[in-house]
Amino acid sequence: GQNVFGLDITETPEGDKWPQLIVRQILDREQKDTYVMKIKVEDGGSPPRSSTAILQVTVTDVNDNRPVFKENDIEVSVPENAPVGTSVSQLHATDADLGSNAQIHFYFSNQISSLAKRLFAINNTTGLISIREPLDREESPVHKLTVLASDGSSTPSRATVTVNVTDINDNVPSIDTRYIINPVNGTVLLSEKAPLNTKIALITVLDKDADQNGKVTCFTDHDVPFRLKPVFDNQFLLETATFLDYEATREYAIKIVASDSGKPPLNQSAMLLIKIKDENDNAPVFTQPIIGLSIPENNAPGTQLTKISATDADSGRNAEISYILGSDAPPIFNLDRRTGILTAVRKLDREKQDKYSFTVLAKDNGMPPLQSNATVTVSVLDQNDNSPAFTHNEYNFYVPENLPMYGTVGLITVTDADAGDNAAVTLSILNGRDNFIIDPLTGVIRPNITFDREQQGSYTFQVKAVDGGRLQRSSTAKVTINVVDVNDNRPVFVIPSSNYSYELVPTSASPGSVVTKVFAVDNDTGMNAELRYSIIGGNSRGLFTIDQLTGNITLKEKVIASDHGLHRLVIKVNDLGQPESLYTIALVHLFVNETVTNSSYVQELVRRNMETPVGQNIGDGEITPQTNDYVKIIIAIIAGTMTVILVIFVTALVRCRQMPRHKVVQKNKQSGEWVSP
Repeated sequence: GQNVFGLDITETPEGDKWPQLIVRQILDREQKDTYVMKIKVEDGGSPPRSSTAILQVTVTDVNDNRPVFKENDIEVSVPENAPVGTSVSQLHATDADLGSNAQIHFYFSNQISSLAKRLFAINNTTGLISIREPLDREESPVHKLTVLASDGSSTPSRATVTVNVTDINDNVPSIDTRYIINPVNGTVLLSEKAPLNTKIALITVLDKDADQNGKVTCFTDHDVPFRLKPVFDNQFLLETATFLDYEATREYAIKIVASDSGKPPLNQSAMLLIKIKDENDNAPVFTQPIIGLSIPENNAPGTQLTKISATDADSGRNAEISYILGSDAPPIFNLDRRTGILTAVRKLDREKQDKYSFTVLAKDNGMPPLQSNATVTVSVLDQNDNSPAFTHNEYNFYVPENLPMYGTVGLITVTDADAGDNAAVTLSILNGRDNFIIDPLTGVIRPNITFDREQQGSYTFQVKAVDGGRLQRSSTAKVTINVVDVNDNRPVFVIPSSNYSYELVPTSASPGSVVTKVFAVDNDTGMNAELRYSIIGGNSRGLFTIDQLTGNITLKEKVIASDHGLHRLVIKVNDLGQPESLYTIALVHLFVNETVTNSSYVQELVRRNMETPVGQNIGDGEITPQTNDYVKIIIAIIAGTMTVILVIFVTALVRCRQMPRHKVVQKNKQSGEWVSP
């Protein structure tokens, strides 16, 4: 301690010497706090005497040292979800002084932020920094804490604690929607005709967390015709991905989800409402493209047939439908534009028209309007409102008289304008069933008798036709069956009434004069009764000729002497019947002479001629002598006169019977009808 201390001798007036200990250097207790020295006192004698003493000097502490931090800069990391009271950092500081001078007081500098003061606390004695309030990295990720350590001196020591608040995935992403198409009452209206890639909104997503916890993906939660197209970091465009269809989906509630990459991830969602605006892109659709209807005829006017219905997938005016009849619709029908009720305005008649086919239109009220069509088929059902109708009010049939029993007489044709059972007609004979039968279905008439025109020339009866309706209707027709002549009768000569008669041809007769006449009748009719006369024998010299129609025999040439005598003419009368003509032969005797003086002789000649074959000519040049027997002449004249009168009477009678019948047949043939099955 000699360098640190020294002795200074102070002498008193009494002569005493007092030693004083003098500090020669600055003391530093912290360097050395105790000095032990040996003090020697020596007198001035000789030999000097001395004594020693031990001097211990203790250096007392003076507060001349500031506290010293073990670390002046400290950096710590604390998770933001650390609970209140969690230790953040333990500060360590020392003070070289002693006692109260070495007592250290820790506290935050006034220079730290108020947020840090609020969030953190420091133990003034221990220097332990802890969390006072919950941390939030997103509020402040780093806190710089200036900590002062003071031992009471005026100048404290300083240390800096940097607290890094580490991220915890405690923030859900945020979604910010900025509409490109302005919404109405929070809903975007979008036309269904919007093109692809139509931009709807800009979606911005944020996450206050850091790193993976703040990395956000954005998507929609279900399949919608929209997509989120990334444009910048954390920004997406919501746009149409496919064509829209109002009729398929009228509105969309799009849930946009933002999800971070934390573990576990946190999600946030936002709803975006889009309503599809209808466009008139759908034509009305009929519930039935082909509408088949059936209605009985004779309906009341205004009868409702059906209600035509169509739907339109659009909405509003675009779905308002008007019903219109097509241009091909007949005026008998009416269609209500609003209700679609189809009515028949007039009575239908199946017999005039049994089926109607026309189009109906369904037209919406869009701009421009759209329309579609359907086909309506109306079948008119039959009612038994028509009686059977014969093709003729009166039927006239002509049958040959040789028609066999049950042969076909004719066919009755009957129609019924109705249909089905109402038109199923059954025929029957009302009277005349004994003579004829009729097929009830085909209408074929057959006789159950044999005909003989010469006995009965016609038959008349009624035929009834009855339909098969529920309330049966019927009608009748008159049927006349005319028996047509068959050439089954040969001509019969009326004049001459006998082959034994004769006529006188005076020699004075001039050529061309009628010398006699033949007349025949035929019980047949028509062509079968048309007769033709001819001379087929006994006229070898051609002296006579005959009119083929009238039967008049005329003198062809002047009589000469060689022509005198009895001439036997073979007269043939044949009819014009088909297929085979029938004929009859008569003998006409002509006595060429001035007079008949002996009729008996002439009769004898006639009798002998009758024995001569027809093919042999007689009377060529035979001259009969005149007789004067007056009585025979008178008898001959009377007999001839009676014969002529008888012939005339018979001829008149036959003519009277034949002519009316002939006229009736001809008239019937002209006005009647031949019906053949």
